[in-house]
Amino acid sequence: MTGQNAGFVGVGRMGGRMARRLLKAGTALTIYDTNDTAVHELQGLGATAASSPAAVGCACEIVFVCLPTPPIVESVVLGSNGVSEGSRVRIVVDMSTTGSAYARRIAEGLAAKGMVGVDAPVSGGLAGADNGTLAVMLSCPQDLVSGLTPILENLGTVFHVGVKPGQGQTMKLLNNLLSATALAISSEAVVMGVKAGLDAKQIIDVLNAGTARNSATAHKIPKAVLTRTFDIGFPMALLNKDVRLCLEEADALGIPMMVGNAVRQLIAVAEASEGHDADITEIVKPIERWAGVTIR
Repeated sequence: MTGQNAGFVGVGRMGGRMARRLLKAGTALTIYDTNDTAVHELQGLGATAASSPAAVGCACEIVFVCLPTPPIVESVVLGSNGVSEGSRVRIVVDMSTTGSAYARRIAEGLAAKGMVGVDAPVSGGLAGADNGTLAVMLSCPQDLVSGLTPILENLGTVFHVGVKPGQGQTMKLLNNLLSATALAISSEAVVMGVKAGLDAKQIIDVLNAGTARNSATAHKIPKAVLTRTFDIGFPMALLNKDVRLCLEEADALGIPMMVGNAVRQLIAVAEASEGHDADITEIVKPIERWAGVTIR
């Protein structure tokens, strides 16, 4: 897609990093965000700022969106002055985490206007977005795969997980539920070890050398908990939202999620005690208080 035009709406923490990679790959990018600072930073790298999501849709045939919540995505894509009111846009690629129900609804709304809705949520965090090592979970008609893959490969590894709207979202929710579960149970385990008199760093080293290794023990806890920086860069409210969406989808499918519901309860406690914007690694703090120890 080098030298071609694309739009990007939502250039915050994740979206901004992905937009930078597209710019560096040679994509002529038209962007919109309510955060002027984020927009100005990308303008300095060659992006063109638009006055609204609709203006992005007037400038480009393909528009990417990366936004925090499902209602915001729906409003920005289908609402007044939304992307779908643009005169040129034909494909809207949602890289947010919205859940399959919203993905289907947005795709239906776009189809009514002769456009195609694609869901392509990502996993890999801020570092993955910076380094182009994200897992991109693409769900779109087969005939669009060859056109979308080259631009998405600038962001990471592309997995075509389905042809129906929402299948990429389902894959992303599974990923985030497992990631949240690893963080929750690993936090409990390390707190237990510290309470028993073990050294926190050695606990992590042993776990990572054995069968208990996971994304929390390998990265999140060493980077952000042992150091007490709590700076993974993902807010608790968004993790709570993602796990809630997954459990709602599981309920609709008739799948019992006993462990998943326990994980969500702990996330809800952490969000209530540490705040909506608290880093997800701060999930350890209420556990520490209950145990009367601090992991360092």
